[in-house]
Amino acid sequence: MFTIAVAGGSIGGWLEGAGPAVLLLHGGPGMSFEYLDSLGEELAPEFRVAAYQQRGLEPSTLNGPFTIVQAVEDALAVLDGLRLEQALVVGHSWGGQLALRLAAAHPERLQGVLAVDPLGVVGDGGMAAFEAEMGARTPRADRDRHRELDDRAMDGQATTEDFLESLRLVWPAYFADPDNVPPMPPMRLSVEAYSAIINDATADTDRLAAALAATEVPYGVLAGGASPMPWGQAARATVELSPRAFLKVVPGGGHFPWLDEPGCVRAAVMRLAPAPAGA
Repeated sequence: MFTIAVAGGSIGGWLEGAGPAVLLLHGGPGMSFEYLDSLGEELAPEFRVAAYQQRGLEPSTLNGPFTIVQAVEDALAVLDGLRLEQALVVGHSWGGQLALRLAAAHPERLQGVLAVDPLGVVGDGGMAAFEAEMGARTPRADRDRHRELDDRAMDGQATTEDFLESLRLVWPAYFADPDNVPPMPPMRLSVEAYSAIINDATADTDRLAAALAATEVPYGVLAGGASPMPWGQAARATVELSPRAFLKVVPGGGHFPWLDEPGCVRAAVMRLAPAPAGA
């Protein structure tokens, strides 16, 4: 375990494994880290994995500000607190976009970035297409209830129980076969962090795309071929920004591709890992 001071409190996280340093960023925003435990275990045999809970949920500060700028600064603070001059960064979903934003803002601190089934950084990042596909995969009654609860969350009126119910209703839609999915893992959620950050995820993407096009940081996007995330649109446009980027699609994979093809994330990170000294 580690605790690192940040604006407004502290960030709590975990270290596991040995090898080149990897900073692992969870999705959300406003979601607890635990659903990524199996991905951390996949990476740990080859890498020293540093993972942390983003602000809004324990063991990190419950306080804001809940902004993208602060999320980037928190990630940088973790690198500083762990005395990592450089690291690979792996992020899933919202965490994937956060990793790309970190590369754009602080390229000197990153050896490479892998964004796993992320929201893109061109235009709206695929947000509208993602929401449409999630709706198409969800039965109408559940879809209407989810929309009601999500609107309540965006207005700051939802309870944590509302947020959890909303996520359960659309959980099957994240998978290639919505009729055959694993149970939703125990989840803790911060309505405040979610509602404050989610709309900003598609803000200033023109500036972000230009920064990624200019950076020398290599990055990759690992996409589920059957994910509701529009990889053909969002992921492809993101990797086409840079000649140092690559796209890897997991055929038949959903939004959590390491569950569909164990080892796929580790293999993609290995493409970005620096060669051993003398190699």
